Amino acid sequence: MIQSGADLTLVKDWQARMEHALSERLPTSDAEPTRLHAAMRYSVLDGGERVRPLLLFGTARTLGLSEAEVEAAACAIELVHAYSLVHDDLPALEDDAVRRGRPACHKAYDEGTAVLVGDALQSLAFQLLAGDAALPASVDVRLRLISLLAEAIGASGLTGGQSLDVEARSQRRSATEVEAIYEPRTGSLIRASVLMAAACAPQLGSRLQEPLGRFATTLALALQIQRDPTAIGGAPSGERRQRLRAEALEALSPLGPAADPLRGLADWLLCRDS
Repeated sequence: MIQSGADLTLVKDWQARMEHALSERLPTSDAEPTRLHAAMRYSVLDGGERVRPLLLFGTARTLGLSEAEVEAAACAIELVHAYSLVHDDLPALEDDAVRRGRPACHKAYDEGTAVLVGDALQSLAFQLLAGDAALPASVDVRLRLISLLAEAIGASGLTGGQSLDVEARSQRRSATEVEAIYEPRTGSLIRASVLMAAACAPQLGSRLQEPLGRFATTLALALQIQRDPTAIGGAPSGERRQRLRAEALEALSPLGPAADPLRGLADWLLCRDS
């Protein structure tokens, strides 16, 4: 478990690394179009725990990769997460005025700018995967990263989950149906975070894809229950979350002690305040 001061320092180091990496890769706010660029930076920087990049870094450590080798992929996953939040907050979707303790993008700027911010952040994410010099040069690796992210945010992933959520607001849904919404909406980027790190180490082969994917999918559901215990029915939320935690950790068994960074990170995520 991530309990020691050294381990918590690692999490904080990863978070600080991401803040710097994102700031360096986002357009500067004094470059045209200045309003759009300023809104992009407003929506991405100075907020959030960077859960998805943390999982990407933790997976990289598990697979023997350095943070530098996957940093651009971590930025890409966080950029699309930020874009999804900007669009979620719009009146046409969840109509939230506040995000992370300050005005949502469409309140700080305007609705049109918020739509364009989401579009630009998504585009920038794929631009990084295609061309960032810090990622492995292999064309096969780049294509795999692009494919994983595209699948995660498409109609079978994040966007599809958002669509199901919109439909569900006017209907009563069973616990199974609600879980089917949260799996793509919340789980798709969590799963992509883990598998994109693995894609940067193709020499490890496909044998790790299944346990890493199972770990990520199970962890994502546990994190959703932690965030909103009433969203998904079934067993009491605390009991279900502990069962899912055990299943997620069990999924890492084939990786042996090398997966300790991911085990510790999972424990930290599920033990922190929701």
